[in-house]
Amino acid sequence: MAGKSSRSKYAAGCVGLLCLGMAHAQQPASSTADGLPAAIRQNVIQQGERLDAMRSQLAAQMAQIEQLKRALAAQEADYRTLRHEMGMDSGDKSAGTANTAATSGVATTGTAVAAASQPVGRAPVREPGPPAVAPIFEQPGVLTPRGKFVIEPSYQFGYSSADRVDLIGYTVIPAVLIGLIDARQVRTTTQTGALALRYGLTNRMELELRVPYLHSHTDTTSREIFTGSAEDRVFTSSGHGLGDIEATARYQMNDGGADKPYFVGWLRFKSRTGRDPFDVTTDCVNRCIQNVTGTGMPLQLPTGSGFYSLQPGVTWLYPSDPVVFFGNLSYLHNFARHGVSRRVLGGDRESLGTIEVGDVVDLSLGMGFALNDKASISLGYDQSFVGLTRQNGKTVAGSAKTVLGTLLVGGSYRLSDRRTLNVALGVGITRDTPDATVTVRLPTTY
Repeated sequence: MAGKSSRSKYAAGCVGLLCLGMAHAQQPASSTADGLPAAIRQNVIQQGERLDAMRSQLAAQMAQIEQLKRALAAQEADYRTLRHEMGMDSGDKSAGTANTAATSGVATTGTAVAAASQPVGRAPVREPGPPAVAPIFEQPGVLTPRGKFVIEPSYQFGYSSADRVDLIGYTVIPAVLIGLIDARQVRTTTQTGALALRYGLTNRMELELRVPYLHSHTDTTSREIFTGSAEDRVFTSSGHGLGDIEATARYQMNDGGADKPYFVGWLRFKSRTGRDPFDVTTDCVNRCIQNVTGTGMPLQLPTGSGFYSLQPGVTWLYPSDPVVFFGNLSYLHNFARHGVSRRVLGGDRESLGTIEVGDVVDLSLGMGFALNDKASISLGYDQSFVGLTRQNGKTVAGSAKTVLGTLLVGGSYRLSDRRTLNVALGVGITRDTPDATVTVRLPTTY
């Protein structure tokens, strides 16, 4: 019995050792302390490192995109400034198209990365305004930027001539006149030097002060009125001095752009600082010196109109690349003067009473286009309607409504970023308009 029990215990011990060996053989040899295989853990670590590298690369690309966006914005601002200086402002629509195209180019073109590191320009300091054109009218369309001064010296030369023949009598047969002939030929030259100062209160509003100095000369060839003189006489008169000082305020009323008009409203006040027609000595109309009939014309020419005036108006510009259309519409009101008297030869004063000069409606149209980045030319037409002059409530004898028409041609050349030379030529179309006027301006920005 003892031997049998010993064999049973030995067999049970062998079975236990065999089971323990099989369990040990089933456990992996490369397991870690946390129970994961070493190969899997190494794969997880490598994937984490790749994700970190991709995150770093994505952050670098995002920073590069932000840099390209800033470079694009600077290029767009420089592009707008260049088109504005050339009078080819394309507005928000073109800018948005350029922005979309450039953004697409950033994603597909690798050369933009190298270009972004170079300086590309600077954004403009003022709001987009009307395009610059060669000025041929009195009212400019481009306003002065805020805080800037513009000093504009100018010179204008004007020449006009008029011929008149009056037949005072009756004819017996054709070509036979019984009576008097009054033949006159008047030649007038006017030179005006002016200094204008403009200041920009805001990017939409400016103030202007203009001080003119005039020199006029008139030669009248005629025969003495109402006499039987057979000889021509030349009557000469001249005058020079300070003219009527003017003050103007202008305001840009809207934001224009490509195929959108700009409107600039303005208000001008004209003083009567110049010598008016009633203060200069006038030759007698009736016989006054040695029983001789006078001419009735001033012995000296005035340098001012003699009336205070207020003129509201509006200037409009319509850019349509490559042409800019523009025009003016204004109404000039002359305030009446009471108790007016004029000085006649010999120092006497002749009472005239109340004088009302006719108001003036002015309409002008034109177009301008740039030849290159410095030069531009303009063509236009200006027409004024002048009302009747009244004395003591009655129309002055010989006063009639007058239409003044002028054909205008102008050119502009940018000498520098601060200085531009403008030249304009005006040719009279109607009979009462001066034959020719030449105006030269040289505005300088400070």
